[in-house]
Amino acid sequence: MVQKLDYLRIYNQDIRLVSSSEVSNIEAGLIPDIWFELFKEENINDRKEALLNLWKKYVGYELRNTIAYLSEYLEDIEIIECDKVYSILYTVKNPDGDVLYYEGRNPQDEFENSELEKHWDKVPVSLKNFYKNVHNGFYYYASEAMGLVPIASVTYLGDDDLEWSIIDELKEPLQIELNTSFGFFSNGMGSYVVIDTANCENNNATFWSAKVQPKYNINFWSYVDEWIVIGFQA
Repeated sequence: MVQKLDYLRIYNQDIRLVSSSEVSNIEAGLIPDIWFELFKEENINDRKEALLNLWKKYVGYELRNTIAYLSEYLEDIEIIECDKVYSILYTVKNPDGDVLYYEGRNPQDEFENSELEKHWDKVPVSLKNFYKNVHNGFYYYASEAMGLVPIASVTYLGDDDLEWSIIDELKEPLQIELNTSFGFFSNGMGSYVVIDTANCENNNATFWSAKVQPKYNINFWSYVDEWIVIGFQA
């Protein structure tokens, strides 16, 4: 426990682990009701199964490989807190025995992304379901990447402060509108899986990078599901 907390505090000095016995004392409304129910389960296997059933309910098809991996390699789940902001910490042990920590943010977090909010009604329902019912982002704790980022960190491609030098190197005309496009997945190295809210029927997406040519008309969930599992195995 001490070793885990020391690691977590490398990236957030004020983070703390909330013991299972403390969860019931969290103020009502600060975490989803289902989290209270989850952490009443004393058996860790029952607790993990209940959480993964939540994933299956909302994105069971879309993130089936991620869920299958977690079903096999998820070691523990705990609540972490900083300034009354709560998340679930996933402890994942990969086939090589390496321990990785992933954070699943609170779906009740405030919506802090003014540009995305303007286009939120156009975002695919399955993606909104994940953010509203499962987690406000699920990602590798140390980098806040290799997963779906929190709403506040979703990249707005039309941001004037961002310079996409790749545009000058495109081999074909740009096929997305930067002013309606948002990167929901980040690999932490300048690449994103992007939803253009003006053209996202059937989860149509673009693999966008500052370094390589974009890949258009990909399936959002197929790429995200594959990349999350790649992160688990890294």
